[in-house]
Amino acid sequence: MLRSLVRTVFNQNLIFKRFSSTANEYINVRIIDRDEKLVNAKAKIGSNMLDVVLDNKLDIDGFGACEGTLACSTCHVILEKENYKTLPEPVDEENDMLDLAYGLTPESRLACQIIVEPRMKDWLFVVPKVNENDSI
Repeated sequence: MLRSLVRTVFNQNLIFKRFSSTANEYINVRIIDRDEKLVNAKAKIGSNMLDVVLDNKLDIDGFGACEGTLACSTCHVILEKENYKTLPEPVDEENDMLDLAYGLTPESRLACQIIVEPRMKDWLFVVPKVNENDSI
């Protein structure tokens, strides 16, 4: 039990150090919005991609309606295959919400679950169009 507790604390400290040392660092990411407009966005290391869209004041109607609580699929984004494969597996709750997303692809994720890392510099995130007959 003690070993498990020490391992948990050690791992949390590594995560804290990993993101705290880059807390004021930014990278550039590329986002294609629903109007197919390419936007270069400033992404803070350690934040999630939902916050990147909000921080850059991108006007994407309905994007992130649940504010990152894994209760909707409005922050659905599509990644390039090679980048998608490098992300951690989605949790069950994310998969459940993705099942509700319009335009789902094998490379779909929820932006609120993608944590920005330095290796993501210049990655492309595509916000799929929604069906005109559907509401967001």
